[in-house]
Amino acid sequence: MAAKSKLPLISLRSALVVALVTSVVSIGLLFPVAGHGQKSERTGSHSTRGLAGMPPAARALVDEAIGVVCTEAKLDPHSSMAIDVMQGRPSLPVQAPEARTGAARAQRLLPVARNLVEVALKQLVIEYGLQNSRGFDGRIQQGLERVQGVRNVRPDMESRDNASVFLSRPHTITFGTIFLAGLRSDEGMISVLAHELMHIADGDHDNLRLLVSAVGAKASGLTGMDIRGQRSEELTCDLIGAMAVRAYVADSPGYESLSRRLSRSVEHNCVSLDEGDDEHLSPRETIRALLSLNPVLVRELIYDREERQ
Repeated sequence: MAAKSKLPLISLRSALVVALVTSVVSIGLLFPVAGHGQKSERTGSHSTRGLAGMPPAARALVDEAIGVVCTEAKLDPHSSMAIDVMQGRPSLPVQAPEARTGAARAQRLLPVARNLVEVALKQLVIEYGLQNSRGFDGRIQQGLERVQGVRNVRPDMESRDNASVFLSRPHTITFGTIFLAGLRSDEGMISVLAHELMHIADGDHDNLRLLVSAVGAKASGLTGMDIRGQRSEELTCDLIGAMAVRAYVADSPGYESLSRRLSRSVEHNCVSLDEGDDEHLSPRETIRALLSLNPVLVRELIYDREERQ
């Protein structure tokens, strides 16, 4: 049976996208950049129903939290590169020091990310009241088994700023070297590893569609954006990534501030050129939807920053 294709995480090259769609299960988000041969399509990514689902005070907190994240992205020496910055970089050889450092970090953190995804996914199932849904527990368990089967990270120059899983190598996540170099902290790397692993849990037949649809419906109601289908899946993966980082930060206290470490889970979305398409929210829309779904993260970002001022 032919596998369903998933788009790569951060893609710039049209030819690469075609190759991945026809031969791999590509994991992540596609953010086309104007001026690089791709037509920007905004159909459906604008708000269509207003923001009636969130009270004004809650929306203001989300705006404030976005400000914290994007300020930290500028001040933090270990912040993740913004998506549009990564897309504009020249290709990076596998043996480049920054690519090798990123690959080593990803491989070291992969076992940690696998366990964090398992906890986060089970928590999300409970939060959305799906623990008693007929047959869903079995699908979750199968998804977690697939996650635990992922053992390797493979750096690849041609993948540039993408991350993907090839059907011929289901136990390996392939990372573009630019992407590996752009994720300069443990927290940033865990958020992306968890994102990829959530795609793997969902599988090529959308086995976790019930949860993915529930997350998308809630996000749509909160933000007024049209978040269905592939958009729901990408946002659910981002949500799992943010939850994994929160758990990681809680389990590994350090000298850096809480808001700085938490910001690393989403700050790659603090772009100057904010473009999305029919299947993907734009980076800044992604931050807004993600934080709207996660009020605890919003409070932690804001109040930690206030306490330090």
